[in-house]
Amino acid sequence: MEKMTNFFTNLMRKYLPDAFVFAIGLTILTMILAMLIEGQTPKELVLAWGNGFWDLLAFTTQMAVILAMGYVLATAPLTDRLLNKIAAKVKTPKGAIIVATLVGSIGSYLNWGFGLVIGGIIASKLAMNVKGVHYPLIIAAAYSGFTFYGLGLSASIPVLISTPGHPMEAAMGIIGLSETIFSLPMVITTVVLLITLPLVNAALHPKNKENVREINPALYEEKKEASVNILGDDTFASKINNSRLLSYAIGIIGLVYILFYFIDGNTMNLNIINFIILFLGIILLGTPAKYTQSLNSGIGTISGIILQFPFYAGIMAIMASSGLVDTIAAIFVNFSTAESLPFWGIISSFFINFFAPSGGGHWVVQGPFMIDAAKELGASLSQTSMSVMLGNAWNDVIQPFWILPALALSKLKLKDIMGYLVMIMFYVGIIYIAACLIWGYLL
Repeated sequence: MEKMTNFFTNLMRKYLPDAFVFAIGLTILTMILAMLIEGQTPKELVLAWGNGFWDLLAFTTQMAVILAMGYVLATAPLTDRLLNKIAAKVKTPKGAIIVATLVGSIGSYLNWGFGLVIGGIIASKLAMNVKGVHYPLIIAAAYSGFTFYGLGLSASIPVLISTPGHPMEAAMGIIGLSETIFSLPMVITTVVLLITLPLVNAALHPKNKENVREINPALYEEKKEASVNILGDDTFASKINNSRLLSYAIGIIGLVYILFYFIDGNTMNLNIINFIILFLGIILLGTPAKYTQSLNSGIGTISGIILQFPFYAGIMAIMASSGLVDTIAAIFVNFSTAESLPFWGIISSFFINFFAPSGGGHWVVQGPFMIDAAKELGASLSQTSMSVMLGNAWNDVIQPFWILPALALSKLKLKDIMGYLVMIMFYVGIIYIAACLIWGYLL
């Protein structure tokens, strides 16, 4: 296993460009495929790309907010003390890899934005506290837990199709979460992956000490310096800036709104998730000045999102307007049966996710075709929908679109961790494909 890991790690270090370059290359590749396969003209492609370039602007803002404010929540004193206690109890490099994977996985299962941030933070703490931890691997291990979002409470496709009035309700109706993420096959899949993934990640740790690359303490010191509190002076303005009363007052108002929101029967969405994270953070930080300072420290984590998400929006626009996504999906679906459709659904979803990495956006382009195929073949709509979700979550293990926060928090390059993520991707794929096959043929 170590030889294979070293092969992929060295391969990625030599040839894999930075995430932004990857986005540019994927844009050009999508245009070429649309011209060769769909007969699109350069003018049509450029117009589709440019017209769709800002289609994810609202989503980009939501992602930036959830990441920056998730950073504040994950670095709040209460959370920080809890993570420090966890990190202090770990003594071995492999133990550190296991804990980082578990924290990232559980955090992502509860909420993907929170998991992305808290996984990177606990990984950095463990890398600082445990001697001999291979830093690129522990960051990759913590990020690998992001795949649990597809099985968890914020899984975009299952949550969407369980909501009355969703865009495809006329075609497929409403499918409750008990038939998707809370179905027995998916619960078993979650438990199996939660137990085994940390062990697989730990097995990837280099046995040769010469291959271990430990964390650079200077990175930690920079973060530490950035977190020094601004005490201010004894003026009225300073007292207001550091007032706990103001933070608690507005925080309680925010929490009361959240309570009424759910009492009125509203469902979870990105806006309410951001609202919860914002006001919990305000309460946990204690004063407006501390919250602002912590948020300023977290702003650096969103630069990649702001830069690259529009390029992925352009890619998605090309895929949708050219019909390329239908062609790719049709290749897999045309020779499917009712039992095998979930299998081909996860395979096609994996490849489509390179071009449409947002779960919601992915479903918009692939969902209609897959649901039509399921109805024509008499396949299970819940299994078909979940197969698309699992393909999305499987591909996300190596999707630069989502690795950006981990890179921002760790200050590593994409090539530093991708070799390990490729190995992890193979294992996650085995679990997800087995789940789809068993669900489709035996249950």
